Amino acid sequence: MAGLAKVRGGTGRRPVADEREDRIVTGGQGVPRTRWDVILVWFMRAVAIAWMIKGLSAWAEILGARPDAAPFDSAPIGRQAVIIYFGVIDLLAAVGLWLASAWGGVVWLLAATSAFVLAMLAPLLLPMSVPNLAFDLSVIMVYFVLSWFAGREIR
Repeated sequence: MAGLAKVRGGTGRRPVADEREDRIVTGGQGVPRTRWDVILVWFMRAVAIAWMIKGLSAWAEILGARPDAAPFDSAPIGRQAVIIYFGVIDLLAAVGLWLASAWGGVVWLLAATSAFVLAMLAPLLLPMSVPNLAFDLSVIMVYFVLSWFAGREIR
């Protein structure tokens, strides 16, 4: 292997990134350190599944597939606009979160905060229960905490 590295112009040593990764994994004591970026990605994927369900639920209401919902046509125009908005933005946020992209986090934060604000300021347009609002707010806070830990992680 060292001969091949010399042919390619290398030194025959392992790259520095591999040595640094070995130090991070072993931690000098044989105990692996927490990889916050991996935890953040799995958290984003779990939230993506939840937001996919929310988006599909909005489309089920639009298409009349929800048995307990009133017909979409009979809803006020403002309520129809809100349902369509969340039907689109929740699915878009779910895809972005699943891909763990930066734009996915931004779109998801836009969707989550707009739902929170609409539920607080116009509860007739977007009725949400207090436990649902608390859950959404806690998911946002966990996302910020995990992002902060992942950003502080030594690379």
